[in-house]
Amino acid sequence: MGDPMKTLLTLLVALLAAVQASAQTPANPKAKAPAAKAKSLDDQYVLTADSQEQSGVPKGEVTEFELKDSKAFPGYPRKWAIYVPKQYDGSKPACLMVFQDGLGYSSRTGAWRVPTVFDNLIHKGEMPVTIGLFINPGFVPDAKNPKGKDAKGRPLGKSNRSFEYDSVTPLYAQFLIEEMIPMVEAKGYKISKDPARRAIAGASSGGICAFNAAWHRPDQFSKVFTTIGSFTKIRWNISGGKETGGDVYPDWVRQNPRKNIRVYQQEGSNDLLNEHGSWPEANRKMAAALKEKGYDHVYVEGEGTHNSKHGAMLLPEALRWLWRDVR
Repeated sequence: MGDPMKTLLTLLVALLAAVQASAQTPANPKAKAPAAKAKSLDDQYVLTADSQEQSGVPKGEVTEFELKDSKAFPGYPRKWAIYVPKQYDGSKPACLMVFQDGLGYSSRTGAWRVPTVFDNLIHKGEMPVTIGLFINPGFVPDAKNPKGKDAKGRPLGKSNRSFEYDSVTPLYAQFLIEEMIPMVEAKGYKISKDPARRAIAGASSGGICAFNAAWHRPDQFSKVFTTIGSFTKIRWNISGGKETGGDVYPDWVRQNPRKNIRVYQQEGSNDLLNEHGSWPEANRKMAAALKEKGYDHVYVEGEGTHNSKHGAMLLPEALRWLWRDVR
């Protein structure tokens, strides 16, 4: 008869080996472990405290309107809105900041949250008392399905966005000066006429639109916040070469006397690349031209794609910089 302790030890070693082998062998050899969710390049860009509602900070008021038609863009109605800060009392003209694709900026719970950022910065004295003007591009809903949406969730109908925003003519600036700003004033609000107290902003096609308005009318707008700007040949392609594309702007900046425009520009290194051009390359060329010409200019390039996340995170910083010498 063998040694009982030796026999027990042998059995324990064998049992331990079996348990280890079982732990290392999948219950179903064909099953694969779930793949980790890929992290988006844009996830690193998050809103700061300046974009969050803070206790004790007075809230401005946002009011939405609808424009049935316009002289500059006949046949295209649009939605628009006004933000009026709590500190505005009408004793003196307020500063003005105009946002393209406006209702995407005017929501307190959306991507940009401009009213909340304005509330916080005005309260802290980090920007002047400023009225926000938020304007959507012209849009005609589908007559047969006016509330319908396409596969991507976009409203069915005819948009005038590219013609209004991507064109490099003075027409959109004229629309702002002769139609939209007077409508704000007609509601009883006093707006400064000083271009140093007026700014304009937009993203993508709205980004080139903002710069274009200031370029043609620096006597009206002297501050620009442009993000993922479409400084590409969109209109040239759409028109079959009959219209000038936004890719001409670096040359225009170099060829013309420097204008009194202050520009905060954001871009992402993984932005669009398509038949209209490379957005990162177009923005880098634009930034280089502005720097070469001696403009008051900031260029921030992150790793993001074609969306608002990085620009929205930078919004409070951009506003402080743009308005740094105005109160």
